[in-house]
Amino acid sequence: MDWKRDRIGTALRGTNPTVLRRLNAGFANIGDVQFLPGYCVLLVDTPDVQRLTGLPRRRRRQFLADMDLVGEAVERVCGRRDAGFRRVNLEILGNTDPYLHAHVWPRYDWEPQQLVGRPVWLYPAERWSDPATHLGPEHDDLRAELAAEIDRLHLSTD
Repeated sequence: MDWKRDRIGTALRGTNPTVLRRLNAGFANIGDVQFLPGYCVLLVDTPDVQRLTGLPRRRRRQFLADMDLVGEAVERVCGRRDAGFRRVNLEILGNTDPYLHAHVWPRYDWEPQQLVGRPVWLYPAERWSDPATHLGPEHDDLRAELAAEIDRLHLSTD
């Protein structure tokens, strides 16, 4: 689990197992937890950058475009996989981890009523630590679909 202590460094070295694809300003990663299937994180590719404004303006635009691309990939994949898919929430928070990253949360109609319209961070702690929803081999198909969709979108010329 050394990669969890240095997510960006291990992504740069090719040893972070959550990386789906390298993009223009970061790495698209599948989330460590999958209680909302399809959850992804975009990591900046510059380890010492802590906030969006820590990047030069051109790189900021690239990071935000990468976030948009991952969001669209999650939307397409989750929409195909689950009829209860509602939307994607995109968040740059920076409250815990000291590096720039963006959360891409799929949201579903089947979520508990008291949480479906609220921030994901209000889910109880046991959802975040439940071994049944930790990323594992049972998510290999989801991982492959996300990576393929990111590839399609990244190579497309709109």
